[in-house]
Amino acid sequence: MVKWWKQSTFYEIYMPSFKDGNGDGIGDFAGITSKLDYLKGLGIDGLWLTPFYPSPKVDNGYDISDYYGIDPDYGTMADFEIFIQEAHRRGIKVIADLVLNHTSSKHQWFQESKSRKDHPKRDWYIWKDEPNNWESFFGGSAWEYDENTSQYYYHAFAKEQVDLNWANPEVKTAMLDTMKFWLEKGVDGFRLDVINFLKVNDSFQDNPFDVEKNEQNHLYDKDQEGILAVIEEIAEFVHQYPDKFLVGEVGSENLDILKQYSGDNKLDVVFNFNIGSIETLDVEKLYQQVAETEKVYDQSQIPTLFFSSHDMSRHFSRFGGDEDRAKLVAAFMLTAKGVPFIYQGDEIGMRDWVTDDISKMKDVQGITHYQLALQAGKSQEEALVIANEKTRDKSRTPMQWTADSNVGFSEKESWITIPEDACKINVEDQQNDPDSMLAFYKKLLWLRKKHSALSNGDYEFLRYEDDMIYFVRKDCIEKVAVALNFSNQPKTLEIDSDVELLISTKRKSLEQNNGITIHANEVLILKEVN
Repeated sequence: MVKWWKQSTFYEIYMPSFKDGNGDGIGDFAGITSKLDYLKGLGIDGLWLTPFYPSPKVDNGYDISDYYGIDPDYGTMADFEIFIQEAHRRGIKVIADLVLNHTSSKHQWFQESKSRKDHPKRDWYIWKDEPNNWESFFGGSAWEYDENTSQYYYHAFAKEQVDLNWANPEVKTAMLDTMKFWLEKGVDGFRLDVINFLKVNDSFQDNPFDVEKNEQNHLYDKDQEGILAVIEEIAEFVHQYPDKFLVGEVGSENLDILKQYSGDNKLDVVFNFNIGSIETLDVEKLYQQVAETEKVYDQSQIPTLFFSSHDMSRHFSRFGGDEDRAKLVAAFMLTAKGVPFIYQGDEIGMRDWVTDDISKMKDVQGITHYQLALQAGKSQEEALVIANEKTRDKSRTPMQWTADSNVGFSEKESWITIPEDACKINVEDQQNDPDSMLAFYKKLLWLRKKHSALSNGDYEFLRYEDDMIYFVRKDCIEKVAVALNFSNQPKTLEIDSDVELLISTKRKSLEQNNGITIHANEVLILKEVN
């Protein structure tokens, strides 16, 4: 029996920015519940929710201060329970984002740990008399001095995100208990944040410096020996519960590293950053990464397909801001072999936001880089350019529902700036437009459900030629061919059998003579007719 998640399309909801249900300018569970019919109509099967636990929000919820509650900004536990019930009633699964490797500095565990050196929870975190040279992934030193006990604590990200010591078995037990709580609340699995950072090298050697890249090589503070054994324990624990799903954020674009974390007895999938985080639309590189993943992965492994998230630039903007290109990327994501993850707003073609005022920036990563740039002697203008490059705010603006002043997101001013032209791109305007981006996503998702070859099939072949990706997927029932012409020139497809037109972005019917001409920037999806 095929596992449900292998046939599913997931949709990421960035909690504060999806839909405000109580009128305070911040997204919440009541808002999400009110849009479940929209999500069902879109055709998604599962939701990935970013963290919704109590948090000071130094890193917008990825600094958790209580693993057993609901942050008041997002509602109450009753609101969460209603949401889960309503999602499940519509056949929609829900996976929760969970941060296992660090807590907020406001968490009771850390407050106890820092209270004195001989406290029972002192060893729940990583303390040293002297720091090594490890750098935070947000910039600056990864060590913060604590005057109370005259030692330094380790933080791979912001100083308010304090790394847990997974060498201590009590920490592992506490975090498994957390997972148990939410599994019994009804979540269908977890997205595990930066999961390859769970362990550090206990030698605490200095990291080497990569002169060519002009940055530190994080040799001793991620992907360390023993981490896969911990991953297997986590997977075994979660999979005791029927039909649960684990996706890991493994902070790497190296396929050899990504491969280690998924498959039998490990995570079900990991995010394939080798595919999803390409900076510009390099079609040959995209093909090469997909082909290499297919070659390297074993039978127990399947890739994930995504090109946007709350942590990266939206692919519409990153790949040039062209609607034809965006449709080609969407078609690839929803027809190639893998588990797709759509980021909220991509289905209507939302764009990145670039701020002209650092005071409007909310993201700790962007703000940190702005401050570091000023310290390095950059002007405020130069520092703002760097901050806009590094910030994740660009993709975190509110979901654009209508053309109203607050884009139908809230009755009040949003927690983050709404771009000036945001009202021009919205769900309401696209809902009844058959040529809209939204309509195209709906067609693709409907097609994926109707044709088993697109959700279960293997590649009969996968090819690239002159900015065109062409593949055929087949299962025991059917064959479906997908041709994606990213070039500005028409191409000819040699088709040996009779085919039926399923989707095209450039034509309504199909003429098949001695081959098929695929137009410039066309999506063409065909079914072989027996």
